[in-house]
Amino acid sequence: MTQPATIRSVGVVGAGLIGISWATIFVLSGRDVSIFDANPDQRKTALDRLQTNIALLRENGLVDEAIALGNAHVCGSLEDAVTGVDYVQESVLETVEVKSAVSQEIDRAIASETLVGSSSSGIPASAFTKDLVNRERFFIVHPVNPPHLIPVVEIVPAPWSEGDHIPTIRKFMSDIGQEPMVVEKEIEGFVLNRLQGALLNEAWALYSEGYASADDIDRTVRAGLGLRWSLMGPFETIDLNAPGGIADYAERLEPMYHSVAVSRRNPQHWPGSAILKAKTELEERFSGQLRTERETRRDEWLLSLKRAKQGQKTG
Repeated sequence: MTQPATIRSVGVVGAGLIGISWATIFVLSGRDVSIFDANPDQRKTALDRLQTNIALLRENGLVDEAIALGNAHVCGSLEDAVTGVDYVQESVLETVEVKSAVSQEIDRAIASETLVGSSSSGIPASAFTKDLVNRERFFIVHPVNPPHLIPVVEIVPAPWSEGDHIPTIRKFMSDIGQEPMVVEKEIEGFVLNRLQGALLNEAWALYSEGYASADDIDRTVRAGLGLRWSLMGPFETIDLNAPGGIADYAERLEPMYHSVAVSRRNPQHWPGSAILKAKTELEERFSGQLRTERETRRDEWLLSLKRAKQGQKTG
C-alpha cells in the first residue's frame, strides 16, 4: 500500500457548482489545484466562479485578505488535471455511466499513490469502481451543497477500498477545514441522505395527509428543530432534553417514537398531487422572488451562521 505522506496537490474533475466549491476549499487551504471539466464553457468560467466564492468569503471576514488564485489553474484535459497529484476530487454528473467512464480515465492517469474521492451523493463507489486497476484507492467523499459553506463530508469505502487510506483522507479533510465523518460500510443514501430522507418522508406524509401546510412544516424545522441541529446532532440533543440524559430521554419517549415508526411501516411514494400542491404553495410564498435571489439569501444566512460558529470555536 502506498499513499501520499502529505496531500499538497489536488486535481478537481468536474467544474460545476460542487466542483468549484471544492476547488475553493482546496485553494483556501494553500493546495495546488488543477481543474478540468469536459464542458469548455465550464472551463472558461471556472476561475471567475472560484474568485467569486473567495471574494464572498473575504467580504464576510472568513478568509485572509491575501488569498489569491495563484495556486489554481484550469487544464485542457482530464489527464493533465490528475497526473502527478496527491488527491483527486471527482464531481461529475450523478449517473453510474458517467462516473464509470470518468473513473476509468482517472484510473489510467493517476500515480500509484494518488487517492480519489467522489462527490457522489447516493451512488456507492462499488457501482462504478469495481473494474478499476487502482480501485482500492477510490472512495466516496460526499460533501453537502455548497461544501465551502457547509463543512460536513462523508467518507465511504467500497468493499475493496483499502481501509488504511481512510485516516489519510479524514486528516486531509480536517486539515482543510471540513468536518469529516466515516460511514464504515456501504449503505444506500449513506448517512446524511438517510437522515434527511427520514425527515423528508415524514414531511411529505404529514403534508399529503393534511396535517399542516408546507410553510408550517418548514417553519417547524426552520424555527425549531433546525436551530438545535445547527449546534448539535440528534444524540446530543436528546441527552440535553431530559434531566437524566440520553437514557432518561429514551425511557420517557422511546415508546412514542416507536409508535410513530410503526404507524409508518407501509411507506408510500411522495404523492404526485401533493408535489403539485406544494409546488403551487411555494410559488405563492416566494412570488416575485427570483430563484437566484433566494439562493443568494440562503448563502448569506449560511455565511452568518458560519461566522457565528467560527467565533464560537475561537472564543
